[in-house]
Amino acid sequence: MISAKNIEFSYCSHKEFIKNLNLEIKPGEITTIIGPNGSGKSTLLNILCGINKPKSGELYLYRDSYKNLKYKDIAKKIATVHQQNAVPEDISVEELIAYGRIPHRKYFQKTNTDDKEIVEWAIESTNLHKYRNKKVMELSGGERQRVFISMALAQKPEVLFLDEPTTYLDIFHQIEILELVSKLNKENNITVVMVLHDINQAIKYSHNIVIMKNGKLIKEGIPEQIININLLKEVYKVEGIVNATEDDEMYFIPTKVC
Repeated sequence: MISAKNIEFSYCSHKEFIKNLNLEIKPGEITTIIGPNGSGKSTLLNILCGINKPKSGELYLYRDSYKNLKYKDIAKKIATVHQQNAVPEDISVEELIAYGRIPHRKYFQKTNTDDKEIVEWAIESTNLHKYRNKKVMELSGGERQRVFISMALAQKPEVLFLDEPTTYLDIFHQIEILELVSKLNKENNITVVMVLHDINQAIKYSHNIVIMKNGKLIKEGIPEQIININLLKEVYKVEGIVNATEDDEMYFIPTKVC
């Protein structure tokens, strides 16, 4: 679905931060990017969704190069929820979600019946119907995150990018958001690419994991096949135990730093 071929990226005129990166995002699956702080997780996600422009290499959405696609065309297929989002103090939940329909409207075109139906679907999909008339800034962190995901859904994207969607949330709201993401993937076949810090959450909620360190793609693949003690020690400088539950669900227990 999304292909990155020989990507190189640098900030300003500095030395390449990401070099010779190749990656294939599979349709209909959840791909999670993990790695230490400063490893290039969010940088890679922003490259894949078209925000960061590579210094060289090619990005493809299906067979179309990003270079040949207009921003509005990309926004019809790709939606991104950033780590931090600012909104006006007086905007309501339903009003903000409706902004997701902008890529599908012509200039000065008013909201039509289809737009209203899709906004309603986005609200119901994220279980926000009882908050629709509330101000976004009056909601809790977890509720606001659901609103931003709902606005992204209103774009009717084929790919949903999430940059650390659980940051600043307590464990209840972290699981709530990740269960929502899993549900959207299963029920609507939305391809998801997200950045997470928690290794165990990445293992549980991902079909594929991409591990970054110092701007390099260290390993990628099915969690059960690539996650092991030696790899985590190499990437995170942490020793621990990789174990499995009775249902063969893998989990990692850190024991000490190297």
